[in-house]
Amino acid sequence: MTHPRRSQAFRQTLALALSLTLALPPGAFAQSLRSLQGGGANQGYGQQDDAFEQGGLGLSSQGYGSGIGRMDSGLSSVPTIRQGLPGSGDERWNSATQRANGQQPGAYAAPAKPLPPNDFQKFVLESTGQALPLFGAGFFDAAPDNFNPQASAPVSGDYRLGPGDELQIRGWGSVDIDVRAVVDRNGQIHIPRVGAVPLAGVRSVEAESTIRNAVGRYYKDFQLSVTMGQLRGITVYVVGQARKPGAYNLSGASTLVSALFASGGPSANGSMRNVQVKRGGRTVTELDLYDFLAKGDKSADVRLQDGDTITIPPARGYIALTGKVATPAVYELGGDKDTLGSTLALAGGLPVVADPKRAYLERVDPSKKPARSVESFALDAAGLNRPLRNGDLLTVLSLSPEFGNAVTLRGNVDQPVRAPWREGMKIRDLIPSKSYLMSRASVQRQNSVLLTTEEKQRVEDGYQLTRRAQDASSPRAFPGDASGAYGNGAPGQPLDRPGPRLRGEGGVREVRDNADTLAERIGNLVDEINLEYAVVERVDSQNVTVQLVPFNLGRALEDANSPDNLALQPGDIVTVFSVTDVRVPQAKRQVFVRIEGEVRRPGIYQMNPGDGLSNLLEKAGGLTPDAYLFGSAFYREEVRQTQQKNLEQLVRRLEAQTQTQLSSSAASVSAVSGDASGTARLRLEAEARAQQQALERLRNINPTGRIMLGLQADNATVDALPDVRLANQDRLVIPSRPDFVYVLGSVNTEASMLWRRGGTVQDYLSQAGLTSGADKDELFIIRADGSVASGNNSSSWFNRSITGAAVQPGDLIVLPEKTDHESAWSVFTRNAKDITQIIYQFSLGAAAIKTLRE
Repeated sequence: MTHPRRSQAFRQTLALALSLTLALPPGAFAQSLRSLQGGGANQGYGQQDDAFEQGGLGLSSQGYGSGIGRMDSGLSSVPTIRQGLPGSGDERWNSATQRANGQQPGAYAAPAKPLPPNDFQKFVLESTGQALPLFGAGFFDAAPDNFNPQASAPVSGDYRLGPGDELQIRGWGSVDIDVRAVVDRNGQIHIPRVGAVPLAGVRSVEAESTIRNAVGRYYKDFQLSVTMGQLRGITVYVVGQARKPGAYNLSGASTLVSALFASGGPSANGSMRNVQVKRGGRTVTELDLYDFLAKGDKSADVRLQDGDTITIPPARGYIALTGKVATPAVYELGGDKDTLGSTLALAGGLPVVADPKRAYLERVDPSKKPARSVESFALDAAGLNRPLRNGDLLTVLSLSPEFGNAVTLRGNVDQPVRAPWREGMKIRDLIPSKSYLMSRASVQRQNSVLLTTEEKQRVEDGYQLTRRAQDASSPRAFPGDASGAYGNGAPGQPLDRPGPRLRGEGGVREVRDNADTLAERIGNLVDEINLEYAVVERVDSQNVTVQLVPFNLGRALEDANSPDNLALQPGDIVTVFSVTDVRVPQAKRQVFVRIEGEVRRPGIYQMNPGDGLSNLLEKAGGLTPDAYLFGSAFYREEVRQTQQKNLEQLVRRLEAQTQTQLSSSAASVSAVSGDASGTARLRLEAEARAQQQALERLRNINPTGRIMLGLQADNATVDALPDVRLANQDRLVIPSRPDFVYVLGSVNTEASMLWRRGGTVQDYLSQAGLTSGADKDELFIIRADGSVASGNNSSSWFNRSITGAAVQPGDLIVLPEKTDHESAWSVFTRNAKDITQIIYQFSLGAAAIKTLRE
């Protein structure tokens, strides 16, 4: 194409065209320009006459001309060249490619289905029980069904342009260029006012200089930028043992690896080590995918051209690696030179836990009978150079985790450790002093003496207290944060919760403990060690036996020459116990006892083994004048735990008995007919509800572990205390003498009444007044010492009432209410009706027998 040079007449024509653009409508402007240019100037620039009719000089209704291009000068003297491609973008290429592959544009790309196992994989599964994958197949499993390399991906500098490639050309300076050009089938692009530029076979890195030279023939003093747009499409063919053989439309920048990825790779029997590309009747390259997958080597990965054929031959053979290898899998043989070492290198080598001294190779030889054999060898230089054959199965064993020179210390110690053994090593070398027996739990309890039980639980559970913030971006804090960051929303305000908190200007810590929690803290800071017994576990690996060697830990630590300072051997395990791990006699344990109430020095005292209650009172300074020794309460933790277990067993037993009784009652009710049946059912339902309520009350009982001391009210002295040896965490509470007697139950007034010497139960009941439903037969008294007195405990056969019993200070008189409110007359009539009916039925039977005899 020949373009007129920029002459004076040409500039005048452009100026006149611009003035007409401002004064005339588009149709009139086009007609005037045709008269000026003789009706053919526009075609000299590659424009169509329709463009003038629609929007002026090459301006279409869509903004860019639909012809080759346009040139606008505007009000500036710098020529402007614009050219666009309708519908250009990634969507054109992707949609066209999806349609060519028989898919809907924009459809979801589902991952490819995993390959089914081949015959050798099934053979390995039957032999070892392991389903080994085919090495490298997982790389293609992630490929979607409609995978296609992106046409807009970056292009390497050696990419050679061809028909269908798109370029984005931008220039500024003496000329303003914005052109999207596509290489036509002649290998050229067309730039308005520049002409045709041949680019076929030009490398992408050289495209900018080629176009610059073409534009430079007409313009000076300009800058130019050329970038690649959409790439041309190519068609390649994937044949042989491919997962999805067929023809594929790919990007012009596609390589062999990307084409294999698009086709799903080789099939279960296809080769990954000899993929070929054939072009024009000859083999261009042979790709070993193992080099790419294991080493990242893409030297054999060539760029594809239109019409290339990718051939995937069958695999030459397979071997399997199992056991302690980095990547257990089935591997394809690459040729006759494959060795054990080269295959292990593909698998990532041997892990550190693999035993190089033991490996087993199972080999298949169809010419022999039996066809399978096994060999054992070390993975040394000779073993790694062993050639592999089709069907080999290598198993690498793991190292034995046995230590050769270690001695282990565990149990109630500062730090369980595995120490190196040395010649002549003894117990004292492993445990130099008793300080090594201070466990971490003991140290933690000492450090947490200012924490409440709730905070201790949070520390043990790793609980992190977060701030109650109004927004999600609020800072977080941990328990003990003095800044108040864990507050309830107000800065500086700690969270409202029980336990220690900081308050006041001085940051005084207030630990909210009660008597029970404080008492639990005292005496429990250290785990008491069982110094009388520790044990050495000695393993004989030759005979596979274990020998226990007990020793006295206390004597071993006190005297280095003691026989208990045993000599240690490699592999020994020394275990140190606390007194709670293996229960020791009470005489060998520390005893901390708590005494409260009417003593001169209440507190927690450390007692000697074998001490009793009298010794405890002596340490506490004796009783005060107000002490009421008869009402003393003695508690023991072990007893409380036993009571809790017995209560649970009782509830389970009563539940079973209740179910049995209700079942029997229901069977009896079903045999009753008439009006009596409804009444019986109501009675049965009421009985069942009462039993369930009683069981629920039993479940809610909290045992206290109280032990009755058995003192007599008229002889409650220190000398009369029972000879009970104290145990750790015992608790003795001595109250002051009460001045009241309590009356509860079916009385008119439940009140506390003043105790009067010589007063009886009847006297207090008369003061309280009995209700009509009171059951005097079930009357009982709960004494201040915890004992219970009732009529059932009376030794007299004729007088079982306790209304005449003397009442002591602090006694509780309980008068239950009758549970059966049926009157005596109602009971008599109901029973008489049943008896009458029985006699009537008996009489009818006797009359019938007599009639039969006559």
